[in-house]
Amino acid sequence: MKIKRTGIVLSPNKQRVVLRPFQPPGNDRVLRVIARVCTLSETEVNTLLSHVLKDFHGRHQKPKEFFQRRFHELKHHLLTDNPLSENRRLLLGAYFTQEYALESAALFNPSLVWHPDQAKLPSGTRRFAMSLRAVGEGHISSIVFRSGTIGADLQITIDEPVRFVTTPSYIPDSSYENDLFRRKLIELGLGTHFTDGVLAELPEQFTLGQIETQLRASLREHRSRHHELAPLVEQVVMLAKSNYEIQYTPDHDLSERLIFPFSPTETNGIEDARFVQFQEGDGSSRYYATYSAYDGRMVLPQLLETEDFLRFKMHTLNGPAVSNKGMALFPRKINGHYAMLGRQDGEHLFLMYSDMLYFWHTSELIIKPTNPWEYVQMGNCGSPIETDAGWLVLTHGVGPMRTYCIGAMLLDLEDPSKIIARLHEPLITPNEVEREGYVPNVVYTCGAIVHEKHLVIPYAMSDYATTFATIGLDELLSSMA
Repeated sequence: MKIKRTGIVLSPNKQRVVLRPFQPPGNDRVLRVIARVCTLSETEVNTLLSHVLKDFHGRHQKPKEFFQRRFHELKHHLLTDNPLSENRRLLLGAYFTQEYALESAALFNPSLVWHPDQAKLPSGTRRFAMSLRAVGEGHISSIVFRSGTIGADLQITIDEPVRFVTTPSYIPDSSYENDLFRRKLIELGLGTHFTDGVLAELPEQFTLGQIETQLRASLREHRSRHHELAPLVEQVVMLAKSNYEIQYTPDHDLSERLIFPFSPTETNGIEDARFVQFQEGDGSSRYYATYSAYDGRMVLPQLLETEDFLRFKMHTLNGPAVSNKGMALFPRKINGHYAMLGRQDGEHLFLMYSDMLYFWHTSELIIKPTNPWEYVQMGNCGSPIETDAGWLVLTHGVGPMRTYCIGAMLLDLEDPSKIIARLHEPLITPNEVEREGYVPNVVYTCGAIVHEKHLVIPYAMSDYATTFATIGLDELLSSMA
């Protein structure tokens, strides 16, 4: 069995920057900056703004719109309602804006799915969408995208990414289902008489604004318990804000789109998205991705949903079976149930079933580290791939010197708890080039695809850059025992 390395390398690009809010610590400093800008004459304002726009020309699309939004987010700090000139508003916005090089440190842990647009391609060629984990200043992770094609001859072509990276429009979850939200509160240990009372005052479908208003009203009614209930209210709002939507428009190239940490649970990063094209029972499909949200203390599994890579919905995953990293959803229901692989204990691979996509209550240990190169721990490397022979699952194993290798196993199509076969030697081991990086001796992928009877694997090289390899599907399956 021999894997074929393509030699393609996607390296982090420090020139890809995005506009982000900048906020000096403390309201006093914010007020002092605003006051200083307000002492400038209109001539000085115009000159300064002109310099800013000239210095950053060509680095961003529509920077004035971003400056305007930043001003509106901060205008409540103004001491009077006296109108300000447009240029002064823009300059104030610029003072509270910064550039962020989102992939300056690393571009790794890729996941491949077929692109929703397969138009205007030669016979035998398919277009893919690839997500990657980008890491920038402060080791904050976000999700970025690339597109490309795979030809009938397995030639992989990566589309040149656009110069710009654009932040999306953020939309709090347009509505929450009362019963589901109540269940989530219970799962998180936040279900109390107080929260029950809050939800009882809300309709079956409610918005973020409605629950925030009701929480404030209920808190006022329980003034004597304010000290006790205020932290609970904050946690409920945090849960609500962890379920949100972002929106791009078709004029944004896929490589221009970005999923940057937004909710309170994601403040320190969005890690290792595992995308899968999920087939519904009616023949339609949509894309899901499990990912890890990190707030600097805890890692929480989340689920992303999109139909077109333009509008993305983020939801919390709940239930006692949802823990640790590396959840991977099967691409269709099995015997009428959603199915997912995970590593609940950080060491072994488990199988989970659920009738509700966002709630997972039971899990079953299906495979343990067996080979020396996976003795430390093992996990999945993306969603299972359906083949005639069974569910093909790429795995990762950790061995001596914390070396990560990629392996594979085959699960029964009707009962994935049954292991049909597995590789007893690694499929991919880091070579001399791949072992050098931010975290040495690591190869890792979050999702591969099958094309022309070959497995196409994008994988990370030591948590720094990304490359590709291919292998014949029959050759891989015949190597398992």
